[in-house]
Amino acid sequence: MSKKPSFRTQRDSMGEIKVPQDALYGAQTQRAINNFPISSQTLPLAFITALVKIKGAAAKANNQLGALQPEYANAIIGACEQLLSDNNLLAHFPVDIFQTGSGTSTNMNANEVIATLATQHLGQVVAPNDHVNCSQSSNDVIPTTIHVSAALELHNQLFPALQHLIDAIDTKADSVGQYCKTGRTHLMDAMPVTMAQVLSGWSAQMVQNRNNLADFRTTLQTLAQGGTAVGTGINAHIDFGKCFAQQLSADTGLTFVPADNYFALIGSQDTAVAISGLLKTTAVSLMKIANDLRWMNSGPLAGLGEISLEALQPGSSIMPGKVNPVIPEAAAMVAAQVIGNDAAITIGGQSGNFELNVMLPMIADNLLSSINLLSNVMPLLADQAISTFTVNQAKLDSSLYRNPILVTALNPVIGYMKAAEIAKQAYREGRPIIEVALENTELSEDKLRQLLDPSSLTKPQA
Repeated sequence: MSKKPSFRTQRDSMGEIKVPQDALYGAQTQRAINNFPISSQTLPLAFITALVKIKGAAAKANNQLGALQPEYANAIIGACEQLLSDNNLLAHFPVDIFQTGSGTSTNMNANEVIATLATQHLGQVVAPNDHVNCSQSSNDVIPTTIHVSAALELHNQLFPALQHLIDAIDTKADSVGQYCKTGRTHLMDAMPVTMAQVLSGWSAQMVQNRNNLADFRTTLQTLAQGGTAVGTGINAHIDFGKCFAQQLSADTGLTFVPADNYFALIGSQDTAVAISGLLKTTAVSLMKIANDLRWMNSGPLAGLGEISLEALQPGSSIMPGKVNPVIPEAAAMVAAQVIGNDAAITIGGQSGNFELNVMLPMIADNLLSSINLLSNVMPLLADQAISTFTVNQAKLDSSLYRNPILVTALNPVIGYMKAAEIAKQAYREGRPIIEVALENTELSEDKLRQLLDPSSLTKPQA
């Protein structure tokens, strides 16, 4: 027979409720578990980690300002340190993402878990509300956690991943830059470009995305903590926000500052919406690069076949020998998801009703999901697609030298209308442009070869 689970009875302001005997959380967390059996998804580890760091920094600030006795503050700090070293941290935070819009259930979950551990450390009761939540409200803690978790993930994960991708693109451009290929607009043949020029465009896109995100760090690292319930700072020391930001900065190595106006950061999520927009732009750039790779790799016989991506796995359960561009496809799906996350965050940002936004947990989850997905897929695209593709020069050349669009170079010499006639004849007869031009102009073959040299056409003309 299976052993029946054992429970303990806990009390909160609404009365008694049964909680699993070995759970570190208490009554309010259990009520949230009972109330929100919605997605079976909890807030991400990055969010919970940032939340625990915030609770530790708050205890330090409260101790410094005399709002908490040192023994209580030290017990709370010790509990936070214990949690941060726990590889099973998320097991203590079971509340569903889709809960009360303020994230109060998750804030109280943290308060209860930390209070349980702090009580064990101190040997006397440390209260979730009076001690762990001292000088705080869910209404400033959760918006602060959104900013802090996103700032840490950008610093530790996304910026290194972006730089790795930029470096991989630039290195590849150096190694294959000499190859010349047919350019395309509207998916139709256009004037020649070099592989270096193609990759330089990708790199510039990613550099711009990195710079835009970096420029927004100061705004992201401005915090709501200190505004408490509605932005007035009720029940907190007037210097709590400043002192808290200093403690958190020392603990994380990033510079955090209190908001000049707490009402804006508690009543809205404009910063999260803006960061999500920058992540969406990064995703759009990633989609462009992934699709360029897929198109250039298409074939090997019936497609463009300009490059060959590294073969990573069989591409079909029925067609032997088929190999697909799996990494660019994965990157494209990540981009689509990030764009979808941004739509959800945008709607969430509209839910700032008077003094509080009430879609905070959903915003937090989607924002961190976007950062995480982009951070994970960029090194894969760099290392298993861009760095490893090979150029098929014969395929490039077979298209390049037969491209009637090369006649564009003759416009200044023979005029647009005459050049158009030559291009149409070359298309119609499937002949190289130089042959048709030789028949229809008075230009010598040497002059035509000079004017129609594809590599020279990739540079501005004197």
